[in-house]
Amino acid sequence: MNVIAFQPRMLQLDGPWRTGELNAMVETLMPEATRPGGLGWDVGLTEIGDPQFYLLGPPQDECLLCISRIGRRYVLEDGAGHVLFEHYRLSLLVERAKAALQKRKAQIVARAALVWCALRETVEERLDALVLEGEELLAHCVPQLAALA
Repeated sequence: MNVIAFQPRMLQLDGPWRTGELNAMVETLMPEATRPGGLGWDVGLTEIGDPQFYLLGPPQDECLLCISRIGRRYVLEDGAGHVLFEHYRLSLLVERAKAALQKRKAQIVARAALVWCALRETVEERLDALVLEGEELLAHCVPQLAALA
């Protein structure tokens, strides 16, 4: 078996986000931040010092999207760490992030509608069963009650 010695990754000296980069991300992705219960954001660093931007949402500041700058390349990940898009232009990546965020909202609305329909159908089935049982009970008891009157 051959062992290959890889060069250790050096800590990046690019430092944190530049002001223009941070402003572009915040202005594009944060139009809803002013609403109560809206989105928030934070910044951090990868293990080797590359800057990361986190888009946070309810509940409990869940990470919705993450944008990292690795060297000269920008990487967009969802909250679970899956890579959604990579590019050298931040403006293109931020537009993709905005589209991913809108898609996520549409998924939440669709799930809520599905839950509502399932709940409504369940309630209707239960009520139909109660109504039918009530009709059967009346059909058996009414002749006997008529005989007593």
